[in-house]
Amino acid sequence: MEFFNKTGKAALGSRLRMLTETITEGAARIYELYDTRLQPKWFPVFYVLSEGEEKTITAIAKEIGHSHPSVSKIIGEMKKQGLVVEKKDKTDGRRNMVRLTKKGTDINVKLADQLIDVGNAIEAISAQTAHDLWKAIEEWEYLLEQRSLLDRVKEQQKKREAARVQIVDYRPEYKTAFRELNVEWISKYFKMEEMDYKSLDNPDGYILKKGGHIFVALYNNEPVGVCALVKMDDPDYDYEMAKMAVSPKAQGKSIGWLLGQAIVQKAIELGARNIYLESNTILKPAISLYEKLGFKKVGGRPTPYERANIQMELPLK
Repeated sequence: MEFFNKTGKAALGSRLRMLTETITEGAARIYELYDTRLQPKWFPVFYVLSEGEEKTITAIAKEIGHSHPSVSKIIGEMKKQGLVVEKKDKTDGRRNMVRLTKKGTDINVKLADQLIDVGNAIEAISAQTAHDLWKAIEEWEYLLEQRSLLDRVKEQQKKREAARVQIVDYRPEYKTAFRELNVEWISKYFKMEEMDYKSLDNPDGYILKKGGHIFVALYNNEPVGVCALVKMDDPDYDYEMAKMAVSPKAQGKSIGWLLGQAIVQKAIELGARNIYLESNTILKPAISLYEKLGFKKVGGRPTPYERANIQMELPLK
């Protein structure tokens, strides 16, 4: 399997598909060997019905973990071979009940010996292996139920791309980016206000010279995110985290999280007791980020922003 040695576990699906095809091909020949004349894909449905109880297609699908259309198609194929029959439910005429025919029941008798021999053959294979495939499948199924492979890959993608993000101190050449990134998101959801113009048009005078700080996130050396730590003239709060903005084209790279961490660390270095922020509850991803950073909602305070309907704080001491 030189191909799989090259690709590694990234080709897991292809390798499992090949193994499945090998086992399915063998299963088809085994059914011929025992003259049971079943198709491998019918087995789960046949096995459920072999217990003797009439069942609806919905009940069968739920029991074996297949979709309703998939089971319905298999029932149709088995009906053509005379193995099952459908009839209206006596108590509910809207439901069709499925059961094995005499031909199906006769096959079930033959199947008993086949199942014993197949089970023993698989146990013999397991005895020659260093790992229990059956238990491994159960573990994989459980873990993928908890969190899909897609979600796990997205997490790895985010980690890889986040590693390419640099958080740097503000410099004059980032003034345009600081303004444009903020104007972009504010204009999308709200409207620019007087306080926005004051800080975005003059970040040096309004933020930096008053004891604040600005961080810029670079991705491939391009500024794609910004955030400010603004010194507050307030007896209760030392600094405000404000003007966080991330370019839509750079979403999903943990940039907001990295900027937020940089702001918190800077506030700690400056000896701040706490950090304050204002936001709006329609910005759910932003609120979730703030909560992840440790911010908690506080009582409503006077605010210069029309759009602000939530205030949060992060105690540092």
